Amino acid sequence: MNRPRLKYVLVCAATVVMPVLLAGQERVDDRTIAAIKTEGFQHSHVMDTLSWLSDVHGPRLTNSKGYRAAAEWVKAQAATWGLSNAALEPWGTFGPGWEVQRFSIEMHAPRYTRIIAYPEAWTRSTPGTVTGSPVLVEIAGKDDIAKYKGKLKGAIVLLNRPGAPVSRFTAPARRFTQEQLTEREGVLHPGSPASFQEELAEFDKELALTKDVLAFLKDEGIAVLLEPSVRDGLSVEAASPGYYLANDPPWFPAFVVAKEHYGRILRLLEKTIPVTLDISLETSFDRTDLQGYNVVAEIPGTDPQIGSELVMLGAHLDSWHAATGATDNGAGSAVVLEAMRILKAIGVKPRRTIRMALWGGEEQAFFGSIGYVKKHFGDPDTKALLPDQAKVAAYFNLDNGSGKIRGVFLQGNEAVRPIFQAWLAPFAYLGATTLTTRNTSGTDHEIFDAVGIPAFQFLQDPLDYGSATHHTSLDGYEAAMADDLQQAAVVMASFAWHAAMRDEKLPREAMPPPVKPAP
Repeated sequence: MNRPRLKYVLVCAATVVMPVLLAGQERVDDRTIAAIKTEGFQHSHVMDTLSWLSDVHGPRLTNSKGYRAAAEWVKAQAATWGLSNAALEPWGTFGPGWEVQRFSIEMHAPRYTRIIAYPEAWTRSTPGTVTGSPVLVEIAGKDDIAKYKGKLKGAIVLLNRPGAPVSRFTAPARRFTQEQLTEREGVLHPGSPASFQEELAEFDKELALTKDVLAFLKDEGIAVLLEPSVRDGLSVEAASPGYYLANDPPWFPAFVVAKEHYGRILRLLEKTIPVTLDISLETSFDRTDLQGYNVVAEIPGTDPQIGSELVMLGAHLDSWHAATGATDNGAGSAVVLEAMRILKAIGVKPRRTIRMALWGGEEQAFFGSIGYVKKHFGDPDTKALLPDQAKVAAYFNLDNGSGKIRGVFLQGNEAVRPIFQAWLAPFAYLGATTLTTRNTSGTDHEIFDAVGIPAFQFLQDPLDYGSATHHTSLDGYEAAMADDLQQAAVVMASFAWHAAMRDEKLPREAMPPPVKPAP
């Protein structure tokens, strides 16, 4: 932390003694904000928390030993910090845990190369070492499947071709410019947000061909499947959904190969130069507990009238497995934990209960948050609500890497704009100024939004999340930004505090209509 920031925090702590009113008389508690800043910037635990989640317990694939160990650590740490009701809460049946024990892909001809690759999740072991020359299989649609029938038994299959490389003249990491933030503020509400059910329907549509291809390769009896990474720079993105959706018992060993190494093998084959690969893989399945779990803890509310109402903070704890899941989403989980720690450390007594939830199974299809919402608040499809839905004042989510918070996606809820303007004002000097009416998707706040709860994802600087770390083998602790995560934790703690202290819950939009069953 730099000296000017420290000076600012101390000045605020020393001089501000009363809450102030901003932006249409919305109350802003500058005394508590000053305490939050002092604790969050001068005594931060966020990077140590991230190291425990990523270095020690990562990767955290759903139901793996790493995920369970991380969840138990979070539960114990929350209790150590004095949070109440820390627990692992089951959200439903998921399936077996899975881990990699060891693997190797080596090219022995025409020249020796250790191939950079990573197994797909939930694939089975090879029967020892598989040796052979790979065969290219190109399937763009169902009609292409027939031409390979009866030709692939025992084959090492190269499936399809790598995509075009990304331009090296585009910076891999970036922050939003003021112009870009202003442009986001000016965009009018584009209409009703696409529901997460629509996202899942599109997901299933795209997955249909994958399922067909995998089933065909299984029936053919292939030895190993090799697919190209969609990333450049020898980065491997091993996050294909096809292997967990239809892979128990597992069908065949499958790997994602770095694009550059896959491309070299492909070009050698096109030149009719023999290629010899040795491939070995050892994985393990754990079927002792097929339940999936979230981790919850809270600071109980103290107000006799509204103490049972909830302000919720959330992030997903699970990750993919080619790295340690530091930015996706160890960063968001660490920020949520740090926000809760800060509030407990400064001794605040919120009127409403502030509850954190770290979700499991987000990477597969929001399983943890869907299970939680259905259990406590209502059905996102039918819109049949449970009584506790009315008690939730707000849900705040963080799941876009380790970049600092620059504002909030309003999810079309314009009524909260003046409220959030007031809450962001004390953080303008830290870059958090933007309120965009745009909807954002792809993470757990959508499930809360689908049952009529005011639910928001923070707008973050992208850094190299989309270009390098998201779901890849580069997603390690070194990709996280300490200053950014400290800032995010301070902003989140302040939002939680103010939402917990308001006389009224945050304004709600109209309930979305029930989802029509698929034809």
